[in-house]
Amino acid sequence: MGLFGKKRIPVVLITGYLGSGKTTLLNNLLCQESRKVAVVVNDMGEVNVDAKLIKNEGAKTLDTRMVELSNGCICCTLRDEFMKEVEGLATVKGLEGIFVEASGISDPASIAEAFLSYEEMNSKATFFLSSIVTVVDADRIYSEFLTDLEEDRDKEGDPDIINLVVDQIEFCNIVILNKCDLLETDEILRVKDAIRKLQPDAELMQAIKGKVSAERILDGKKFDYQTAMNSSIIQKVLARNEAGETCDDEYGITSFVFEEKRPFDRDRFMKFLSEDFPETIIRSKGYIWFADDPIHVQLVESAGRNAAVTEMSNWVAAFDEKDKEEVFQYYPEVKEAWDETYGDRMNQVVFIGRDYDKGKIREILSSCIADQ
Repeated sequence: MGLFGKKRIPVVLITGYLGSGKTTLLNNLLCQESRKVAVVVNDMGEVNVDAKLIKNEGAKTLDTRMVELSNGCICCTLRDEFMKEVEGLATVKGLEGIFVEASGISDPASIAEAFLSYEEMNSKATFFLSSIVTVVDADRIYSEFLTDLEEDRDKEGDPDIINLVVDQIEFCNIVILNKCDLLETDEILRVKDAIRKLQPDAELMQAIKGKVSAERILDGKKFDYQTAMNSSIIQKVLARNEAGETCDDEYGITSFVFEEKRPFDRDRFMKFLSEDFPETIIRSKGYIWFADDPIHVQLVESAGRNAAVTEMSNWVAAFDEKDKEEVFQYYPEVKEAWDETYGDRMNQVVFIGRDYDKGKIREILSSCIADQ
């Protein structure tokens, strides 16, 4: 039976850097899981794109309770709210487990500390942190971070992105090495060696498109807080948390949302992705539509050097009248946001990065809007 089926509700925390594949992994786990679970999705942006993607793709989520926490991180600014939400979910009748997808810049040590503090103050806690799963983008580690990971770092240096990547790898009990199809065998071995140098004890699983056995995640060895916190780097993280520093203070990462109801010109937008996309953007994700295709929702996302546009489901505005009315009946919020001209069609993209020129990015994107 493993962790599930215990008297206390197990909480599985899924963490990992921006674009590593956390949402894809979570969707795969939900599709495999037959037990009653709840999901908490955290996105640092104003719009929780990951939660929308889980609703659209995870077939099992139709019967799964979901909580969305946006515009902040559960490791700092939203930590108290997050713990209250977990506490509430743990009272749901028949619930057997809770999955939490943290934002890409969340610090797992701080989240784990919140669980530890809760248990210390509540002798009859109804839930516990059963596992911390860190999803690692093998291709991005190899192309951007491998040199840093293979060398001994100055542990007294200023915090930066590589510190965040290292913190997430060190503070877990399971590492999912994702996107292994993008590397050769010898390159994967180098990445695994670098990870093992940082995290010798966690179970390491290779994956393509986040496909791993749910049983290995849900019924595996319980996360041990004391073992994880023995690292000197972890002690530094805890010290920064005690100083009241947030994700933005520590890593200089911020976000903004581009929204526009009018459609993009496909050629201009694809040129933006392939030629004009700013290097200062670490991660982007959202839904868009093109003037030459008013039917399909397009998912656009980028992580490091990789960017893609994927055709998803249909816009409700493209449904026939009978199907539209059915959607309005069951999802009244769709009708509330309905536009007389465009219906539910909307370009809505979250950009996350450091030292970017927001005005310039908005200007370029506006120039990609189709001529009316």
